Amino acid sequence: MPFFVGKLLIPNLTNTTNPMKIVECPRDAMQGLSYMIPTEQKILYLNALMRIGFDTLDLGSFVSPKAIPQMQDTAEVLQGLDLSLKKSKFLVIVASRSGAQKAVQHEAVDYLGFPLSVSETFQMRNTNKNIEEALLCLAEIKEITEKSGKELAVYLSMGFGNPYGDPYDIDIIEAFFMEKMQKMGIKTVLLSDTIGVSQPDQIIKLFSRLLKQFPGIEIGAHFHSNPRTATAKIQAAYESGCRRFDGAIGGFGGCPFATEELTGNIATEQMIGFFMDRNIETGIDLSHFSEAVKLCQKIFHPMPA
Repeated sequence: MPFFVGKLLIPNLTNTTNPMKIVECPRDAMQGLSYMIPTEQKILYLNALMRIGFDTLDLGSFVSPKAIPQMQDTAEVLQGLDLSLKKSKFLVIVASRSGAQKAVQHEAVDYLGFPLSVSETFQMRNTNKNIEEALLCLAEIKEITEKSGKELAVYLSMGFGNPYGDPYDIDIIEAFFMEKMQKMGIKTVLLSDTIGVSQPDQIIKLFSRLLKQFPGIEIGAHFHSNPRTATAKIQAAYESGCRRFDGAIGGFGGCPFATEELTGNIATEQMIGFFMDRNIETGIDLSHFSEAVKLCQKIFHPMPA
């Protein structure tokens, strides 16, 4: 039976056979901060996150330190982690062949994430490549992951629209999946609302159509949102069949190359609350999660002068 969010009719496409995957994104939370978080504090925080039971931790990146200074210590962070605590897969972002080659040297890394955009303008702003150049780079990175036994995830940026006037509609997204993701054999794609513009009806149309048409691709939700609209977005995606959700404790985050003002990730607290209210199993250890929330509140603020 369908159900309603406000006046919005949502088809009941719930797939109860697939387990819920909650992905925590400390990398996304940290990368746009105006102050540097010391390496030892990143290690402390990630050690706490590893205990919780997230499916995946998006924890760092191997990109130019000039572009993302906050992530220049990712290799050092990985080396400093207590891997005996590891309950989650590790994902790092790469945007070049050289970055991928560095990333796969780390045995603890399970996923390489690549930022691809349906917006030509944002692709240039984010990676200094046009879409076709980015696709060539993605093909090289896919080869590297296959040879090294790593997995590949594509973050499809501006997946719900863009502020630049670049062409966008649902048919463009569908064609992107068919002509690029499916043909390249990409198995994991995260539809990314980079600037927080998605609406529940749009989310329903996208996920309902794409999940039905591309059953061989795991399609996750990487929403940026303010707290007021976040729950409706989670609900729309979940009831449309999505079973992989990205979040960040505290709602921190945002891409520094998208617009002048950052739009944060959906707070993981809000996401877990949504699923708990509906008795949906997430695999999250709430005691360890509470400890990580307290630690986040201490770390994600500038140190006093």
